[in-house]
Amino acid sequence: MATAQPKRSALIIIDVQNDFCPGGSLPVAEGDQVIPVINRVAGSVPLVVATQDWHPADHVSFASRHRGRSPFDTVERGGLVQVLWPDHCVQGSAGAELHPDLDQRPFDLVIHKGTDPEIDSYSAFFENDRRTSTGLEYYLRGLGCEELLLAGLATDYCVLYSALDAVRLGFRTTVLLDAVRGVGQPPGSLEGALREMRAAGVALRESRELHL
Repeated sequence: MATAQPKRSALIIIDVQNDFCPGGSLPVAEGDQVIPVINRVAGSVPLVVATQDWHPADHVSFASRHRGRSPFDTVERGGLVQVLWPDHCVQGSAGAELHPDLDQRPFDLVIHKGTDPEIDSYSAFFENDRRTSTGLEYYLRGLGCEELLLAGLATDYCVLYSALDAVRLGFRTTVLLDAVRGVGQPPGSLEGALREMRAAGVALRESRELHL
């Protein structure tokens, strides 16, 4: 019996959901403009994984759960600083669905994250407690994956944390600059995220630079 060939590289598509695109409850400026780039790249990569924020209605990250607090305030929960957001990506809602223009045919796996009502989850690999794994690392290693391309939303939150974790776990990691967009809150967060990723060893490239 022939042995399946390892899938050495993977595209990780992070949270390209209706609520994070124009018209959603937590829109990222130009968030939908990443979609044509992602669709083009996804057709040329051996392995494609997408993530979805998939929050219960009473999630700890929702400002509506904290009396007297507003979106983009911060609170401390369990020793972690929690940014408060508008209600978004509630399980089973239209806002939580992947954007309809995103071509899902190349997808090999979709991971739901942020499902625990008491812990937020930015990274595709771990919840924000830095201990609870999504299982993505083991899935990729089991398929022989060594190199990751990251795309999606948002550059200064879920893309940032996913990229830092990917490098820390030993994956060669590239963020596709034309396939990500940022929140920009608080001011300077986008520029800070790019600096932090670059310093950690994440490659920042345009998709046209890839040889796919």
